[in-house]
Amino acid sequence: MIPERRQWLVVAAAGVAFGTVAGIAVAGSLALPAPSSSVRAIGLCVGSTVLGLAVLAVMVQRQRRPAVSSDTLWRTIATLGGVWLVLASIDLAWAASTAADVPAADLDVGRFGQFVGTTTGRVDASAWVCIAAIVVVAAVAYRRSAAWSTLPVLVAAALALIARPVTGHMAQQPLGSLFNAVHVLAAAVWFGVLVALAVTVRGRGAWAELLPRYSQLALRCVVALVITGVVDAAVRLGSVSALLGTGYGRVVLAKAIVLCALLGLAWNWRRNWLPAAASHRLPEEESLRNAVLEVCAMSVALGLAAGLATTG
Repeated sequence: MIPERRQWLVVAAAGVAFGTVAGIAVAGSLALPAPSSSVRAIGLCVGSTVLGLAVLAVMVQRQRRPAVSSDTLWRTIATLGGVWLVLASIDLAWAASTAADVPAADLDVGRFGQFVGTTTGRVDASAWVCIAAIVVVAAVAYRRSAAWSTLPVLVAAALALIARPVTGHMAQQPLGSLFNAVHVLAAAVWFGVLVALAVTVRGRGAWAELLPRYSQLALRCVVALVITGVVDAAVRLGSVSALLGTGYGRVVLAKAIVLCALLGLAWNWRRNWLPAAASHRLPEEESLRNAVLEVCAMSVALGLAAGLATTG
């Protein structure tokens, strides 16, 4: 018999994968995202979780009795970092083969080197190096049971997540790269820290301590996400009519609808889940269930975001 906690984590993994693919499917029905969008979307979810784990480590590092052990955090970062690295490798090879106009199976070292020599290739390769560094550091820290700071992981994960967005279309606008970076990181922290809580937190006491702190952090992330998203969409679309008149606009509209639904869910959690958990009245299993439901819903938005990033 599989323990209930593990069952919920399996549901979370399957739900996030399904949600991201569903988001990509919706984007595909409204516009024409790149074929690699599914890999990027799942990579975005995994990378956001790695960032969230690093943020969670910062949240508990000054506690006399940390709600989550250092070994647990490093082991989880190493594991998910490895998954992220595999996805990033697939995406990098896919991008190189697309640039060379050859099937991925026919991609050779010469063509790959030419791609890495381009601006896009250097950006993608730099992100890959950041992810690889995370895996190495996390694996060594776990093997040595080291009480190292996760700040280097936090920085490397953030750089890997924003590498493409800050060099995209908004980079040509004043402060465009900054707005894109804030938008991506706000979404990643909102999603990633909640996944990190679901994966690592044990006991109602730990939820009572960490969920209110996450709630405050999530509120700031949502404000930043909405402001930067509106600015980005306004600059890119140029007019209200483009919301329905272009594929990009339709995906933006779908993303806005999903975000509104997420905000409604978050408001409901703040009224019910948060007070019950903070007062130690809610069993661990119910907090885990609520977290899983929310991250599955969030994954749809991340799938749409990945589709949006590759939509012309």
